[in-house]
This record gives sequence, structure tokens and C-alpha cells, in this order.
Amino acid sequence: MKRVLFLICLIFSFFDTPVFSQIQPTQKIFRIGVFAPLYLDSVFSHNEILYAKSIPKFIMPAVEFVQGAQIAFDTLSLNNEHVEAFIYDTKSYTQPIAWLTKNKVLDSLDLIIGSVKDVDFKQLADFSLKKNIPFISATYPNDGGVTINPFLAILNSTLKAHCEGIYSYILQNHGTDKIFLCKRKGIQEDRIAGYFKALNEQEGRPLLNIQILNFDSTVSLAFLRNKLDSTHQNVIIGASLDEEFAKNITDASYAVSKKNYPVTLIGMPNWDGFRIFSKTSYKDFPIHFTTPYYNNKTDDFSTMLTAEYNRRYKSNPSDMAGKGFEIVRHFTKILLAYPDDFMSHLNDSSFKIFNDFNFRPVYTDKRKTGVPDYFENKHLYVMRILNGAVTREW
Repeated sequence: MKRVLFLICLIFSFFDTPVFSQIQPTQKIFRIGVFAPLYLDSVFSHNEILYAKSIPKFIMPAVEFVQGAQIAFDTLSLNNEHVEAFIYDTKSYTQPIAWLTKNKVLDSLDLIIGSVKDVDFKQLADFSLKKNIPFISATYPNDGGVTINPFLAILNSTLKAHCEGIYSYILQNHGTDKIFLCKRKGIQEDRIAGYFKALNEQEGRPLLNIQILNFDSTVSLAFLRNKLDSTHQNVIIGASLDEEFAKNITDASYAVSKKNYPVTLIGMPNWDGFRIFSKTSYKDFPIHFTTPYYNNKTDDFSTMLTAEYNRRYKSNPSDMAGKGFEIVRHFTKILLAYPDDFMSHLNDSSFKIFNDFNFRPVYTDKRKTGVPDYFENKHLYVMRILNGAVTREW
């Protein structure tokens, strides 16, 4: 019941309510909209909560993101600047994004921050382009088919960007090793293989010797062992987002490593969420993955967030709360510093909270339009899961 109470306090104290600083009559007011799928109309009816025992788990990532955002707004040092911040529930029955844009509710915003996906993402991206309002897509690792929108910044890197990061890591650290891209049959797996092929043949011929190994529903240990070299380091790229395949290729890689085959296994960015890797099943065998988010939680901002979150909600902040805190604080500071040229300063490191960012323009056809489809964060960390613990490697 405590979690229910905390959520009620959050909603009724902050939802769609601006945060004010001291203001002078002629002072510019910066308006920031934070969008998340809170599902308030599904959880509440006539201000009464519909779930007596606990809040549905599916809404908690959005709730925690907003909690972190609220703490960021409340702890900002504004230096006589004035900010109004609004929280919008993208799953509202009565005021969805389409209604908000049609009725010009969002027209005065200076910055859009969204933990959104699919239709909500596309609607906000279209609106940002129409009104020339910067839109920070905080958590969706996809471009949603958006093109020619220089006001969109994708923070959670796309799968293609992760493949670029993995390739760069291998090139710099394993350029002379045996490299195997292991995949099962599938459209997405073929797309991943295509990304690596394009990266590896930019000069017209392969730079690295990457062999593609195709597997069915199972991974043959004997087949894999026959491909590897016991006298050289072998790099295995687990080129699938499927959890069953991730387990199968990891099982096989772990088994051959115990037969004195040196193996470095690199998985896809979603592998860190697979429950099989939270255990210690693969003793002393590291599994690598890439991520744009890393926080060792030893810095002053982490201490501030943890203390304030504990004070308000009697628990430690989740990763989503950390993302809400960081993204709101970081990009609000950039907006205040560069209100007329925000998109040119996305990489300003002077406002760093937890992570480094490297936003780069992405083009479908630069020669044809000269306008970016969007800006994407290309800064990725290579992480290592070892005996159930996750640490940064590169």
C-alpha cells in the first residue's frame, strides 16, 4: 500500500502542474513538457484508485521516470531563470497527444522530453517538426520511421548504432582475432548481419575477417568448436535479440571456453535484461553488451538523487528514475544556456550528470536533402556481466 500512496502523492502534487522559480515581469519563461504513459485513467476513477493491493507493474517505469524528472526540476539551480514544467500522460482517455496538439495546448513549449514509443513517439516527432520544438526521445531505441526532422534527438541508441559500437570495439581491441557472427534465421538477424557487412566493407573490401555462422533453433557445440581456434582469441558476436538464442549461444561459448578455447562473447543491447544472466550459471565467463546508459552511482548527483528519492518515496531510485532525473536536468540546463540554438549544443559536456553523449546527425540521403533525419546518441559503453555482476569494460 505504501507504493500506492506514493503514486497518489506524485500524481496529485505534480501532474500537469508547473514548477516555478522567481520571475521578473519581462523575464523569459521556459516551458518544458515531459511525456510518459502513466495510464492514470486506467488506474484511477473519480480520484479513487482501482487497484487495492498494488499498482500494476506495467506503469511503474513511466511513474519512476516522472519521479526522477520531478526531483530534477525541484533541485535545479535556475540562477534567476524561470521554468514551467508540465507532465503529460500519453495514455489519457480525454487528453491524448492528438487532442493536445489539435487544441494547441503544447504550442508554447520550448522543449519536449518523452519516455514514449510507437504512435506516441511518432505524434510527438511530427509535432516537434511542425512547431520547431526540440524533442528528446529519452528511452525508445528506434527512429519510428521518422525522416528529415532536425529537431528530434534519440538518446537511447538504435540497434544499428549498437552494431556500429560493437564493430568499433572489436576493431580497436580484437582486430587480429578470429571473429564469428553467430545468428539464427530471422529478418532482424539478417538486418544485424547486414549492418556488420556494411560497416566492414566501407572501403569496398572487408577490413576484418568476420565469418557468419548460421544456426537453427539449437546451437551445435561440435559445429562451433570445429570453427574456433584453440591457439587464438575467438570473438563471438551473438547477433540476435532472442533470449532463447542468447542462452544457446552462451551455453555453447561457455562450454568451449572450458575446453581451452579463448572466447570473448558479445551480445546485443537487450541481453542485460535476460534473467539467465542475472544468475551465476556461467562461472568466471564474461558476457559483453553495449549500452548508452552507465552510472556507477558514486558521484554527487547520484548521492543527491538517492537521498531525495529515499526521503520522498522511502526506497532507492530505479534506473528509470535515474534516467528521468538525468535527462530532465541535463537538457533543461542546455535549454537555459542556449535557448536559440539548442540542437547545436546537444553534446555540451559542461552539464554532464551521469553519462557522456555523442549526438550525430543521421541521414537517409544527405546529398538529396542536406537535412538530418534526426540526431542520435552514438556514445556507447561496453559492459561486462561476470558472475551476475555488471561492470563497465570500455
